[in-house]
Amino acid sequence: MTQQASPRPASVIVVSRHRAAALTRCLTALSQQDHPNFEVIVVADPAGVAAVQAQGLAVKLVAFDEPNISAARNAGLTHAAAGIVAFLDDDSVAEPTWLSRLCAGFSAAGVVAATGYVRGRNGISYQWRACEVDIHGQDHAVVVPTAGISLRAGTPRRAVKTQGTNCAFLREALAAAGGFDEAFRFYLDEADVNLRMAGLTAIVPQAQVHHGYLASGQRRDDRVPTDLHDIAASTAVFLRRHAAGPGLAVSLSDGLARLRKQQRTRLEAHVASRRISRTEADRLMQTLEAGWTEGAARAMTRLPPLAKPASPFQPLPGTGPRPGCLIAGRIWQRRRLIRQATAEVAKGTVPTVICLSPGPRAHRMTYHDAGFWLHEGGLFGWSDRTGPRLRLTGFATRVTEEAARWATLRSLGPDWVARRP
Repeated sequence: MTQQASPRPASVIVVSRHRAAALTRCLTALSQQDHPNFEVIVVADPAGVAAVQAQGLAVKLVAFDEPNISAARNAGLTHAAAGIVAFLDDDSVAEPTWLSRLCAGFSAAGVVAATGYVRGRNGISYQWRACEVDIHGQDHAVVVPTAGISLRAGTPRRAVKTQGTNCAFLREALAAAGGFDEAFRFYLDEADVNLRMAGLTAIVPQAQVHHGYLASGQRRDDRVPTDLHDIAASTAVFLRRHAAGPGLAVSLSDGLARLRKQQRTRLEAHVASRRISRTEADRLMQTLEAGWTEGAARAMTRLPPLAKPASPFQPLPGTGPRPGCLIAGRIWQRRRLIRQATAEVAKGTVPTVICLSPGPRAHRMTYHDAGFWLHEGGLFGWSDRTGPRLRLTGFATRVTEEAARWATLRSLGPDWVARRP
């Protein structure tokens, strides 16, 4: 289901640190992309490098084990040899059509960046759609058609915000802008790039990834923060970089007040839900204050253009359009469905399994380590979280409805086409 017959060559950079299992799953999905001509650069810690080597994929490996996402991405950029460079987080899984659709965003003249949509932990609801960011680091939602490509021009004061787990840039334009500012170790790193790059950004809603939000140095796996230092430090750097001028002192003061309010509100919600204690919330606010102080004094230098790639283009073998199939059944058939899907993966197919149980259980979509998509939930439960929680329906009707949702993102095979109403 590629959007263009011959997508432009691309380099995909995946940064990983201390999440080897997630990285392996991410790369398995990348190997199933329908884009026929792209390379993968993995920037990872020693355990991640070892996991990739054990997986046996022909990717470029860059050893890097520092808590600085911008520096890690720049390290990957030194090896990115294609004209388009895409970025994907290690705790994300890309739909098979993701890269070809994202690259299609560069078909119009003047486009320097592209971004797609991100689905959240349940694999169905959207975690991120389209927005712009201003010089204060604040997001502003924008509405675009759900199909096709929307182009928006950016300015040094407001631009489309590209999500780091689903974005791409013209390498030449990103290199000319100096790449990622390593003063942003975490948070607002892409927003800084967006405001520094002149040109159009393509918003491609059908270029989709699933983002799991695994635990990191800044948060638990349930998204509860464990440290606000880097968020505060990056906010201070961002305001110094983009809101400078005669009113800088006011901007910094207002920015700190805004950050305190936003993060305190966030923490109060976690306290109310008993995810953290009041003492822990107070400790986290202390890390915010320390981070702000450090960020307000952090050295910021002029960003020179990046050098040309240090290694030749190395396409990942075996990618390109491949068949898909739909496998559906009941919860008591789950083991058989998984065996069948695993066998299809071995044939080079990208299966989608829909496994329904009786009752109202909410639906969930995950990517199985074996290389297929697994959709589970109750026959009467909700999936997209916008309709009624409970709806009586038959098995065949429900499978048809759910398959229709995912047929726009991946091939489900000729049997599915024959069953469509």
